[in-house]
Amino acid sequence: MKLRLEAELAVQYKSPSQKVRVLTESWVAANIYCPACGIEIKKYESNRPVADFHCTRCIEEYELKSKANSVGSKIVDGAYKTMRERLVSNSVPNLFLLSYSLQDYSIIDFFTIPKHFFIISLIERRPPLSPNARRAGWVGCNILLGRIPNSGRIFYIRNKYVEPKNTVLGAWKKTLFLRDEREDLSKGWILDIMRCIDSLGKKEFNLDEIYDFEKDLSAAHPNNKHIKDKIRQQLQFLRDKGYLDFIGKGRYKLI
Repeated sequence: MKLRLEAELAVQYKSPSQKVRVLTESWVAANIYCPACGIEIKKYESNRPVADFHCTRCIEEYELKSKANSVGSKIVDGAYKTMRERLVSNSVPNLFLLSYSLQDYSIIDFFTIPKHFFIISLIERRPPLSPNARRAGWVGCNILLGRIPNSGRIFYIRNKYVEPKNTVLGAWKKTLFLRDEREDLSKGWILDIMRCIDSLGKKEFNLDEIYDFEKDLSAAHPNNKHIKDKIRQQLQFLRDKGYLDFIGKGRYKLI
């Protein structure tokens, strides 16, 4: 896998955004395989409204976003209304995220976020464009990457280190159970508990440590008056799905 964008591919373009698009899309097409099944992905024709790449075997679709130096905690996406409609209809593509160095066009990070991690609360509405703008009143959105659990960020390249292919494919399969969760509220609870576990920063933890997030979870779910019961329910769910292992006496371990 090459860890550098080929700058010569975009010498004929004047617009910086066009150059970046050509370079990053060319790099992904030449280097990235489908995280769901492992075969090479194909680029869609230009200006397709939904996605940039697809897998011909498993039909997964991917939208590519790139940023210089660091992806950050949020990333700009398209129209807010359209994004919400896609989430409701489950037609949103998986996301590819790429960060690169402006100095030498080297790849810093490349990872994918499976579409089953996206819920409406992760989509932030941006202010409408000003009356003087070409598309006056248009409302875009941001994807709040900081709210996605660690298991939702599947790295091919992390800080210029290439992860083994079997690691990428295994990480993808680990959370496929989320695709069975159709309701935003139900999935939101699962993702919240995943983030709480991430916050502990360790592989093994006990129930009381998750109870410590009761106040935060209550603020996120004000209509639920039985937070501790819900915490236990979600931990049992994650255990049953093979995400956690119950090791006894209120202790759990990330698998």
